[in-house]
Amino acid sequence: MVGREKTIVVLGTMDTKGREMKFLKDEIEKRGHSALVMDTGVIGEPCFKPDVAREKVTAAGGMDYKELMKKPTREVASPLMSRGATKIIKKLLEEEKIHGIISMGGTQGTTLATAVMRELPIGFPKLMVSTMASGNTAPFVDISDITMMFPVADIMGLNPVTRKILSNAAGAVCGMAESEVILRSAEKPLVALTTVGITTQGALTAQRQLEASGCETIVFHAVGTGGRAMESLMKQGVIRAVLDLATIEVTNEMYGGMLAGGKERLTVAGKLGLPQVLAPGAIAILVFGKPETIPEKFKNRKIIPHSPLITDVRITKDEQMEVAKELARRLRYTRERAVFMIPNRGYDSYSVAGMGFWEPESDAAFVETLRDSLPSNIQLKELDMDINDPAFAKAMVDDLVQLMKQQGAL
Repeated sequence: MVGREKTIVVLGTMDTKGREMKFLKDEIEKRGHSALVMDTGVIGEPCFKPDVAREKVTAAGGMDYKELMKKPTREVASPLMSRGATKIIKKLLEEEKIHGIISMGGTQGTTLATAVMRELPIGFPKLMVSTMASGNTAPFVDISDITMMFPVADIMGLNPVTRKILSNAAGAVCGMAESEVILRSAEKPLVALTTVGITTQGALTAQRQLEASGCETIVFHAVGTGGRAMESLMKQGVIRAVLDLATIEVTNEMYGGMLAGGKERLTVAGKLGLPQVLAPGAIAILVFGKPETIPEKFKNRKIIPHSPLITDVRITKDEQMEVAKELARRLRYTRERAVFMIPNRGYDSYSVAGMGFWEPESDAAFVETLRDSLPSNIQLKELDMDINDPAFAKAMVDDLVQLMKQQGAL
């Protein structure tokens, strides 16, 4: 065992998963760690005494257990237990009394447990053994670092298969908890960088330039979850500045594309006062799946197949002007000076001269709308190059480094 003894939360419904939770507890303790068992069951009796009883969980969630039992519906019980467990676990984490969490379940158990896990900080070990792990896990994981393990068999009793899977799961969460790597701001400032495939060359150059300037970098794929994950880490105080090259997630949020970045996208850095330099990377592109998934209203637009499963659609001049207004609206929260840098020869590799999405008139209208709409503390700079030109990346980095020095981030 590495370091001191760790405490792992074993979360679950002890009325239906009690034997399995006891097995997990024993496996964790065999490895020299402690298990803190928390019961989120409602109806049946637990098969052994938990460390945190359901009565305490319901109270933390805002309701007396006896009151809940007058009408114990799933619609009431599940969010109640989730709230209560989250509140208790977050307090234990703040007090540095716990070092990981593990749970197991089907649809209901996974929904409840992962709702709790998503509220815990990135880097804190989270493992969900779930029959849902072989399907679409996006609703359960979202932008958190939850590890999901498929148990092969349903979690309903102990047998040679479930014993082995649960033992593996216990070993995995203990191993995570034993890690001595701590997620915290490095000695060098950590700079976030966004990109998509068609801005990758510019992002790679910017990354090298930032690291040569004495920064560490963390790159986010701007596919919706990427931007939200980046902003979550900003809120945790991990990220010190942002070079937001690919702002495509705003366009996709506005017009229903796959890469929608959420309502907060482009507001968090400004609210936190982080140094930021932005660019309109792939801003005129909506992303959908196979061609047949493109909504009817977009089917007569300019289209480029990005891969067999991904199709890109160019928005119109008027839509691009609306995007400029939305960018400015979101950036009004920016407290400090910032720079929005425009590569006049193309916003991505599909939108340069000779390529299918090249529309200089639409791009010019976008720039003029943006110029008229941006807050006065955000400088608009136009450069006669495309977004993947190494010189453009260098210009963005130079401005960001200057802002970081002025704002005390470097």
